[in-house]
Amino acid sequence: MSFNVTHCAEFIFTFIFFFCLSLSAESFHTKLFNKSQRSHRAKTKATQNTELFIKRVKMDNWTAALLTGVACIVGYLVVQVKKINSLRQAEEKIKRARNRRDKSLQRAEQAVHRYKQSHPTTDSALILKLSLSELTQQLKDGSLNPDNVLYSYMEKTLAVNQKLNCCTEILLESLDQLTTVGSNKDGLLYGVPVSIKENIAFKDHDCSCGVVINLDQPAEKDSVLVQVLKKQGAIPFVRTNLAQALMSYDCSNPIYGQTVNPHNPQKTPGGSSGGEAALIGGGGSLLGIGTDLGGSIRLPSSFCGICGFKPTAHRLSLQGFRSICRGQKSVSSSPGPMARDVDSLALCMQALLCDHMFSLDPTVPPLPFNMEIYRSSRPLRIGYLENDGYLQPSPSMVRGVREVKALLEQAGHTLVPYSPLKISQIVPELLITGVYADGATTLLQKLKGALLDPSLKRQVFIHSLPKWFKKILSFLLKPVSPRLSSIVSAICGVRSVSDLWKQHAAVEDYIQETIAHWRSCNIDVLLSPMIGPASRLLHADKVSTAVSCTMLYNLLKFPAGVVTVSTVTAKDEEELKHYKGCYQDTFDKFLKEAMTGGEGLPVAVQCVALPWQDELCLRFMKEVEQLVKESKK
Repeated sequence: MSFNVTHCAEFIFTFIFFFCLSLSAESFHTKLFNKSQRSHRAKTKATQNTELFIKRVKMDNWTAALLTGVACIVGYLVVQVKKINSLRQAEEKIKRARNRRDKSLQRAEQAVHRYKQSHPTTDSALILKLSLSELTQQLKDGSLNPDNVLYSYMEKTLAVNQKLNCCTEILLESLDQLTTVGSNKDGLLYGVPVSIKENIAFKDHDCSCGVVINLDQPAEKDSVLVQVLKKQGAIPFVRTNLAQALMSYDCSNPIYGQTVNPHNPQKTPGGSSGGEAALIGGGGSLLGIGTDLGGSIRLPSSFCGICGFKPTAHRLSLQGFRSICRGQKSVSSSPGPMARDVDSLALCMQALLCDHMFSLDPTVPPLPFNMEIYRSSRPLRIGYLENDGYLQPSPSMVRGVREVKALLEQAGHTLVPYSPLKISQIVPELLITGVYADGATTLLQKLKGALLDPSLKRQVFIHSLPKWFKKILSFLLKPVSPRLSSIVSAICGVRSVSDLWKQHAAVEDYIQETIAHWRSCNIDVLLSPMIGPASRLLHADKVSTAVSCTMLYNLLKFPAGVVTVSTVTAKDEEELKHYKGCYQDTFDKFLKEAMTGGEGLPVAVQCVALPWQDELCLRFMKEVEQLVKESKK
């Protein structure tokens, strides 16, 4: 056998190779086993850690859930405590306000009692029967003195208030004013007791507007008109109730309660100047000052059977008059007189439009009252309106216009038909959008957390809905109720400052279009229906379509006034059963429901003139008043 060195070497190499390979394999298996062992232990540990983590997470989740629940409960309790505290503070504020009212009424009763005992011969009944012109004449010539007059009216006011709840407080300062009123004996209203609406500033007294947030904020000084009244010798002696936030055709608020109509306690006196109208209609005052944003002087005057006048916007000073939505410019608010007859309105305007007011408020145009125009007797060319296409008047409203139209024609005046322009478009786009341009944000802020009057609850609920929801609702309502759809869309307000400016421009354009249309008809004044009769209590929000015959003239800045011309008859009530309305929608049904049961209640008409022709408007009102009075004789 031969032995080859090469083969030997190959054998040795192969042996060594496989030996090393075996060693490596053994080492590898050992390491792999060890690694496997370590991996297994690691996995076991990881599993244990994971299970521990999961347990901890579960514990943390339970803890988090528990803490979240506790936080929610604590948060809820904090909110409820704040609400309760806010409600308690509101109730305390209301209680203080009512105590102030009650104390003023008690002290007034005591003062009247003492005066009657010391002046037993005072003929209060005779004083209360006098017209304003007769009263001022007797005060000037000395046959009556301011003391007799003030105490007579204070006694009557206390009696009327017990029945109607129309006063927010007696101004006891009026008793002190008796000692100084003689210095203003030359004033046009010397010694005349005057009532004023609660939102008119009187030094050291609240102007709440029926909103709790405004309580305990007494005015630092009298409003300009109160200062002028005093300068003219008038004696402001009582403040009167109003609608909460001045945004209702009712006269009720959570502070002072519900005022009722002097002709029927189941009916509202109207709003927002309902306290004034009720007091004057009940005989407790012969001259008062109200405010009018959307008919707030004219509608209550109509409901209570008195006369009321809304002057041209900015003819009288608004300094010291509190508003809830201050800064709103599209629809103008105006202060104005309310009284038993038109002559009283004219005398009040004459007294207010004096150098003293022009000096106190230089922003008011210095235009004194033009008595020559008021006393003129030239025949007038009168436009008349029965139905504006938005609000179908009730049978008594139509009859009132037709009867007055006939009387005016018999007296030699010319009557021509008149219709307002684009009224169905103007109501939502200019009137409602104008008043709620901010989407009612300001109104809601003032009422946030406050007690709400029933007449405002529905309105506030709708305003509180999200804007996107109102837009969707408007879209869905359009085929079913176009008028309601347009109103829901309008209360969303404008989207931007640019849109607000466009809205203001649209108002200006509409004013100019209306004046051009007025002149194309060649009319001096306008005769139109006035909403009535008085609606049932808690139904005032159902006559909101009245804005087309009231707020329209605030938008236009036209002077407008109302004169009572008739009462609702049984025939009117029978015809009302067949009332359908212009749209035959929910609003028309609401209006019919609200005005039902008005037999014997006052019916009024509205008289309108162009801006700055207040004297002509009052002269027209006087003409209507005289003709109606003569026809009844």
